[in-house]
Amino acid sequence: MAAGDTSLSICSDALIMLGARPISSFNDGTDEATVADRLYHDVRDQILMTYPWSFSFKKEQLARLVTVPNNEYRYEYALSGDRLGSPRKIFNTGNIGAYPIQNYKIMGDKVLTNEQIIYAEYQYSTPEFAMPAYFVQLLKYVMAWHFALPITDQVDKAQYWQSVAVGSPAENGRGGYMRTSINIDGQNNPVQSIEDYSLIAVRY
Repeated sequence: MAAGDTSLSICSDALIMLGARPISSFNDGTDEATVADRLYHDVRDQILMTYPWSFSFKKEQLARLVTVPNNEYRYEYALSGDRLGSPRKIFNTGNIGAYPIQNYKIMGDKVLTNEQIIYAEYQYSTPEFAMPAYFVQLLKYVMAWHFALPITDQVDKAQYWQSVAVGSPAENGRGGYMRTSINIDGQNNPVQSIEDYSLIAVRY
């Protein structure tokens, strides 16, 4: 993990890349602080959601609500407030290796189902201290891109940092340092291999 990194340090480093002054606080009254405060958190969550980063998922048991859904399901559960988007998988157990269930419906910030226990695997708004160094570096480049126009009023600087962060428009956000970060992140996930396949075993 990138120990010591904070939203403030990431924004300050991005500002330094633009030749601007670093900030001491999001409320220090400077134009740089105002821009950083207004843009950072939304851009950070957007970049988290652009790819299933290995560090940005967690699995938690959901709390069952006392209210009853007005449809075919018997129970409803509250989705976690720190989630980004909809859950990737829903389980009826917290056991390792369990298969996700299919009989549920998501309505707003609730999961509706007939299951009496529910776990959700979802992408969440990961705090900076839990982000690996490669993603922190990506965030700095991305923030330099988004800060460039309001801070420097120079389109060419914005375009330059966009290319550094995500490549050219033809690369659909998967070029530049984004590609490097994705490749590094992929090393955290082991290659899945089929160790036993019943249809093949029957033949022998």
